[in-house]
Amino acid sequence: MNIQAIRSAALAIFSWLVLLGLGTAAQATELAEALAGPQHVLLMRHAYAPGYGDPSGYVLGRCETQRLLNDEGKAQALETGRWLQQQGVQQAEVHTSPWCRCQQTAERLGLGEPRTQSALGSFFDQPEQATPQNLALQRLIADRLRGKGSQALVLVTHDVNIRAFSGLTVHSGDMVLARVNALGQGLEFKVLKQP
Repeated sequence: MNIQAIRSAALAIFSWLVLLGLGTAAQATELAEALAGPQHVLLMRHAYAPGYGDPSGYVLGRCETQRLLNDEGKAQALETGRWLQQQGVQQAEVHTSPWCRCQQTAERLGLGEPRTQSALGSFFDQPEQATPQNLALQRLIADRLRGKGSQALVLVTHDVNIRAFSGLTVHSGDMVLARVNALGQGLEFKVLKQP
């Protein structure tokens, strides 16, 4: 093979890689662009914490009494944070449930200092609280979308909360991109599987 043929092949490969990269970048910015606007919020179910519900007699302020992330869940939360950053979400306004597994997840995302919000707390043990808790979540979303500027709004919560808000059931570490109205009520939902 002569030098010209090698150069042509190298140029073709380089061009293909550039085009591939541009396609990825265009896809990658779609999520970041949506979250930079005033109508989208990202809800995330906490990363993997083995078990179901919480142990009987758990105390909200004492992590050792609750179901927590294991090593797999910690790695999952870190990987999700890296994935979000690759999508162009470099920093976010992050809010979390008072439950320790949600706080552990929010901290490992690396997108900003998480703030604890009771509106994101689980009502798993009190299903009758679904409606008032969902209304509190909607108020939180509406309030924070008005004040977040161009930052992404990321809420780390529980399956029951996401299900009450969106009608969708998600697995540990999965996310839901929600388009909402001015009252924080969901209009459209897209599930983003944990990377």
